[in-house]
Amino acid sequence: PQDEDGLVRGLSVLSNLANQLYYPCEHVAWAADAGIVRVGSQKWWTLSTALWAFSLLLGILRSLRVLSQLRRKLRRHEWTSSPLSQKETKAQAKAEVLSILANVADLSNAIHWLPPGFLWAGRFPPWLVGLLGTVSSLIGIYQASRGGNSEA
Repeated sequence: PQDEDGLVRGLSVLSNLANQLYYPCEHVAWAADAGIVRVGSQKWWTLSTALWAFSLLLGILRSLRVLSQLRRKLRRHEWTSSPLSQKETKAQAKAEVLSILANVADLSNAIHWLPPGFLWAGRFPPWLVGLLGTVSSLIGIYQASRGGNSEA
């Protein structure tokens, strides 16, 4: 969209690039574990997890930027915009907050799966890994049930 600012577009492109690099790395790691290719899988798992974490971080930054713009828009047009426009803007802000929460949960797990020594890598108990994954999944299901729009 033309009304989207350059920072949001740039973060989206970088996130997409990280995702496009993530997928082949994960496939090489899987193929190495399955004995299809003869390479060490651990470095490929680490690279794919780091790319996943980077993509999630970029997604969080993008959503924070969009949320900031939406809040500014609500403050600026509070009395001049139509009630429907305000409702749509508030729904979009809610969707961004939910995206941030899901991405933070996934990013926490991604860091957990990196090699020990990086932040809290390897330190989460299994119940916390499961809880974070469940929270992220439930948010994703909720957003999909609303068609990406969180008006309810």
